[in-house]
Amino acid sequence: MVVSAEVRTAGANAPVGVDPSRASIARMYDYVLGGKDHYQVDRDELERLRQVMPEVADLAFENRRYLIRVCRFLAERAGVEQYLDCGSGLPTTENVHQVVQRVEKLSKVVYVDNDPVVVAHGRALLEENDRTRFIAGDIFEPKSILEHDTVRQHLDWSRPIALMFVATLHHHQGDRHRPAEIMREYVEALPSGSYVALSHLFDPGEGGDHDTMAAFQEAIAKGSLGGATARTESEIRELLTGLELVEPGVVLLANWWPDGPSLTPLNPAQRLIAGAVARKP
Repeated sequence: MVVSAEVRTAGANAPVGVDPSRASIARMYDYVLGGKDHYQVDRDELERLRQVMPEVADLAFENRRYLIRVCRFLAERAGVEQYLDCGSGLPTTENVHQVVQRVEKLSKVVYVDNDPVVVAHGRALLEENDRTRFIAGDIFEPKSILEHDTVRQHLDWSRPIALMFVATLHHHQGDRHRPAEIMREYVEALPSGSYVALSHLFDPGEGGDHDTMAAFQEAIAKGSLGGATARTESEIRELLTGLELVEPGVVLLANWWPDGPSLTPLNPAQRLIAGAVARKP
């Protein structure tokens, strides 16, 4: 696959590309979840991060379980039938459309990603029926996504839409305040009654977990992924300004309406990723 000059020069938030010498977050996530679209460099990078946070794979597992629960809530309880999944990653079991279409088979989903591996291998799998679409785009440039022909035409912008930013915003490189601005642009465009779901690396602000997260961020920054930014609870709330939080608010992913009681204490990785679902009035 040839990566365009536009992608190569798009700046700090540009995708790594289909490069077997550099790790890709999409391929690493695929590896953890049991996929097949990854290289040795992705496995090596995960092992390097595991030296800092031995339970790092649980970040991916916890995030996937949260995504599935959120999709069930949005489809079953909130009655949402349209979804814009920003940063979908490589397809795995229980993708958004598979979960929500079991509840309402006519639900529509648009997936967005700019990782070349996802573009190359994900499109056909994510567009498995006429109710799903995939577009290649930079989710950190809201106007380009919101004005995309597929997004405008496939979704009905006079009816509620669920906007999904699951484990994506912490990968933004640059101005720490830009993700909040990005979210405001998306939220302003959403119809009343829409929902926003996000998950994000969490910095508890003090104590041992704060130190663990600081070491984890440093390790990511030293690798080929470019870095990641954890946020405190108040900073995560700022990403949802103007929205009504659904109970229980901003919490650790494992505590967002779990399917049953936890029988073991949460490990450091599970304690360092949080999320929330919110509704636009």
